[in-house]
Amino acid sequence: MIKNIIFDFGDIFIDLDKPATAKAMEKFGFEHLTPELDTIFKEYEKGVISSPLFLEKVSGYFPKAGKNELIEAWNAILKDFPDTRLEFVEELAKEDSYRLFLLSNTNDIHIEYVKEDMGSEKFNRFKNSFETFHLSYEMGMRKPDVEIFEFVLKADNLIASETLFIDDSKENTDAASSIGINVWNLQVGQEDITQLKSRL
Repeated sequence: MIKNIIFDFGDIFIDLDKPATAKAMEKFGFEHLTPELDTIFKEYEKGVISSPLFLEKVSGYFPKAGKNELIEAWNAILKDFPDTRLEFVEELAKEDSYRLFLLSNTNDIHIEYVKEDMGSEKFNRFKNSFETFHLSYEMGMRKPDVEIFEFVLKADNLIASETLFIDDSKENTDAASSIGINVWNLQVGQEDITQLKSRL
């Protein structure tokens, strides 16, 4: 029996345009994701490096791009957060049938942009729908590493078999499934989080 639900954020609640950052960086010479850049991005998602250091490191690869241009390109991935999804999770929280948690691979620049774009009132309504708001850059861990799922189970006192994890990335749901967590690998464009109850 499912008692706990852990939600991803991007493409579950907020729409993403995943190729948008790379496309925005093409005018500054970006061609493809190198292992070095991938390492920087993952370190930043884990909070290993600060936002100023992240921007400094990335600008070393793209000297033509100013700081604000880098931030704008970095945030290009973030799109709309439909009110229907906010209202859905608020209603779910109000019903109090399940313990609700958020687990997102994200970073400081993205979260600050989301807060500003949504406005503090809406963002706080969203955040307050969850018992715990787990963000990778604050945790020093990221999905799909199994340690992040083990941490959440332990920190929130959850039993894996009583927990459902929802994410659009199969890599992430496979990792959660490997330690006994129930999963829904949501297919973006074909399914929506507001359809959750039909799956419980």
